[in-house]
Amino acid sequence: IQAARSHSSPRAIVVINPGNPTGNVLTRKNMESIIKFAYEERLFILADEVYQDNIYEGSEFLSFKKVMTEMGSPYNTMELVSFFSCSKGFACECGLRGGYFEMFNVDKDVKEILISS
Repeated sequence: IQAARSHSSPRAIVVINPGNPTGNVLTRKNMESIIKFAYEERLFILADEVYQDNIYEGSEFLSFKKVMTEMGSPYNTMELVSFFSCSKGFACECGLRGGYFEMFNVDKDVKEILISS
């Protein structure tokens, strides 16, 4: 982040979990470390969680929202957008797909701009 700050102003961190194409998932400890880092650096978390149905057998998927809320204050007040794709969980193919996102703790004015655009 220090290297990025030498020429820009980072505002967000993107986390892809589970990983594509491996299906590997982050551990809860990894996720808590990322959340704490984002909190300390004042970064908005963009959680790409579209492959949550395509994980290694025996692995457990945890959403960033779940981990953040269970960590309690101050982490449960952080801004987060989580992305999911209906088609990735069904067919695992690239191309045309349906998806949605959830905004958690996002400022109402930011939501309004997004919705009215």
